[in-house]
Amino acid sequence: MRSADDPPSEAGRARPDRLAAFATDVLAAVGVPAADAALVAGCLVEAELWGHPSHGLLRLSWYVARIRSRVVDPTATPRTVVDRGAVAVVDGREGLGHVLTAAAAREAVRRAREHGAGVVAVRNSNHFGMAAHYTRMMATDGCVGVLTTNSSPSMAPWGGRARTVGANPWSVATPAGDHGVAVMDISNGNVARGKIYAARERGVEIPSGWAIDAKGAPTTDPAAALAGLLLPMAGHKGYAIAFMMDILSGVLTGSSFGTGVSGPQQAERRSGSGHLVLALDVEAFLPLAEFNRRVEQLIEEVKSVPLAEGFDEVLYPGELEDRSQARLQREGIDLPEGTRAELERLAEQVGVPLELAGA
Repeated sequence: MRSADDPPSEAGRARPDRLAAFATDVLAAVGVPAADAALVAGCLVEAELWGHPSHGLLRLSWYVARIRSRVVDPTATPRTVVDRGAVAVVDGREGLGHVLTAAAAREAVRRAREHGAGVVAVRNSNHFGMAAHYTRMMATDGCVGVLTTNSSPSMAPWGGRARTVGANPWSVATPAGDHGVAVMDISNGNVARGKIYAARERGVEIPSGWAIDAKGAPTTDPAAALAGLLLPMAGHKGYAIAFMMDILSGVLTGSSFGTGVSGPQQAERRSGSGHLVLALDVEAFLPLAEFNRRVEQLIEEVKSVPLAEGFDEVLYPGELEDRSQARLQREGIDLPEGTRAELERLAEQVGVPLELAGA
């Protein structure tokens, strides 16, 4: 088995615009309204462009299967159940997570403009892709954006050996002046579980330290890792952060939590996922231009330090993804053979032509 660091086995590069058009047509074919289909498809391609195929096109068939099994309602009408100044709580009614979270981010910014801070809690939602998509939206609008979500159990609580804790990702993004935005998007495992699915898709090993198998032994086999447990980042600290993210995302929002949450790969179980979206209007604290200058100064300071052995430069959070996006927009996206084969099966199932390359 090859290593996860080896390049994927390819069947040619795919044009990002054609990938987005294909994914949009597939989603529309299973009942997703056109604008919403384009949003979800754009998020999938964006993840590929950022260099995170774990959250890219390999998930399209998962979303389609969940829509077909009716655990996701692609035309759900969300309902605001709390409307209290800076705070809103929205019942997503099993709608598409991407659509619900994008709307929540816009609403959080609107409330932040009025109150200095805006908080939107979303319950009864679904997987929304990469959290950075939504925090970047808020940062582009002049806010500090914070987003938490919960996920299906993939880790054991510290000291235990039963899968009861989700990796529960979170993201923070800020305006960054000439650098656009600075953004952090992490899960609380040593790795996002999607990266293990991506390794399985490519037929490569995973690094030691990512996971243990069902018997508790370290493993580099992605299938054994998915049947076992992810390891939390930083040991007990990662577990503690994941636990608190579940309180913010599931308990506080009124959504499911702990073992009550299901993942996007579980086609016939409702997700119960919850999200907490926080926008802080920078102008409520200091002028945006001054904030941007201060962030630029911070970035300059961290990038100017002497380099450690084996490093060519220091990057600020989000810089790597911006560079990857610019490069892959020009060069096209490498699709592993497994992902391309799955897209071909999906195209045949829904009657949408798959044409991804070409001038």
